[in-house]
Amino acid sequence: MPELIHTCYRIGDIDRSVAFYEALGFEERRRMPIRDEAINVFMGLPGDGDRLELTYNHGVSEYELGTGYNHIALTVQGLDDVLADLSSKASSPRSRRTRCARAARGSASSGTPTGTGSS
Repeated sequence: MPELIHTCYRIGDIDRSVAFYEALGFEERRRMPIRDEAINVFMGLPGDGDRLELTYNHGVSEYELGTGYNHIALTVQGLDDVLADLSSKASSPRSRRTRCARAARGSASSGTPTGTGSS
């Protein structure tokens, strides 16, 4: 059974975005700089994991409709079988295997059903 790891949105104002999600009940868990390019802010609901990743790219204050969404990350059993199944349904997912702190897991991302989105 797939498990949602997190979803990611690109944001233009860290403080404003964090305040918005905190008003919805999310907690800020940590901030992770990505070199001099960006900062990822991880948030989650009490009692749950970090399900929301907000990415602030330095120097970008706004996005056009459709360019602010980044990706959804899932944990699945049998990544190769899942990718083959998606490919047979006219989707072209990009596979990326990642290593998590607790165990080695596989992840795949596809921005749109045709696999043309960015992640």
